[in-house]
Amino acid sequence: MSDHKPKPTYFFFVDGKKFETDKVTVTGLDIKTIAVVDASYQLFLEETGNAPDRQISDPDSLILSEHPPKHLYAVPPATFGQR
Repeated sequence: MSDHKPKPTYFFFVDGKKFETDKVTVTGLDIKTIAVVDASYQLFLEETGNAPDRQISDPDSLILSEHPPKHLYAVPPATFGQR
């Protein structure tokens, strides 16, 4: 019999799709890697209530064990002013 306990699974959502990891803390870059988001895209964390959504840069960390589950969305780089 093994005393090895399975690691808990944590999850988050990007653009409505659920992703899982065994890491309790992830960076913006981790999220992009797990969710296969283009590196040039920006991530935004959906905040609750009237709080504005928060940009998550590549080095920023999120703790996935906190509730409610983290919901993010990816935004392509701006193309304003280009012709």
